[in-house]
Amino acid sequence: MRIKVGGIRLYVDIEGSGLVADGPQMHEKPTLILVHGGPGADHAIYKPGFGRLSDLCQIVYYDQRGNGRSDDGDPADWCLDTWADDLKELCDILGIERPVVFGASFGGVVAQAYATRYPDHPRALVLASTTAQTDFGTIYEAFEQLGGAEAGAVARAYWSNPTPEGRAAYFETCLPLYGSTPPEPNVMRRVIIKNDVALHYNGPSNEQGRFDFREALAKVTCPTLVINGTDDPIMPMVFSETLAASLPNAQHHIIENAAHMLPQDQPTVFFSRLETFIKEVSDAA
Repeated sequence: MRIKVGGIRLYVDIEGSGLVADGPQMHEKPTLILVHGGPGADHAIYKPGFGRLSDLCQIVYYDQRGNGRSDDGDPADWCLDTWADDLKELCDILGIERPVVFGASFGGVVAQAYATRYPDHPRALVLASTTAQTDFGTIYEAFEQLGGAEAGAVARAYWSNPTPEGRAAYFETCLPLYGSTPPEPNVMRRVIIKNDVALHYNGPSNEQGRFDFREALAKVTCPTLVINGTDDPIMPMVFSETLAASLPNAQHHIIENAAHMLPQDQPTVFFSRLETFIKEVSDAA
């Protein structure tokens, strides 16, 4: 379905019921909103893996403005403030109160923008493979350490000055390093790639190089799970350590032998920890 939010239409999909029969009453499940990475990707990266959580919570997938099946809108609105406001307005339109918001990678940055603008709105946050501030030098070193000199050079070339040619080279050389295990072949074929929004956002001169939530996160008091893999080159572990230290109520969970794609690399460990956290915050409500 497409829902009008902030003057454009966002593509939204919902999996699982919100109310379930529980003896003489109806029991309300928590709502899990999945904020996809990228930018330039879409919600398909979460399917079908996250569907296993539908017995525990109602799952809301959506494509962010400028991404996937959603309207592009004005490129001037491809920014963290607007993406954050879209998330809050989508909740208001759907009547979602106190959601658990999951954001991975770029989606985790959007989740931080939302939480720092609306700190009383989320029931809880899950910030996976993400950062409160981008340190490009650390990223270049991580790619070189994991993939050798060529990967380091290609990463530096793209992230320091994003171009279509540099992005193509990055996808060929560096994207395979995002997972410590090979991906299912059809995963990326299902994703609608929009390079324009990525080139607009990426790089030290664009918003990716300017945002810094470290100080603002002090006002985000809801329970937060910060989760990261030991071998992530694009969001190295030091990023998650700083992120967790910036939050007043954070749990920090590190997954061994996993890179950026946690559900792909260690699905059993990842989903077990996520299920435990959702149950904890639901029982505490």
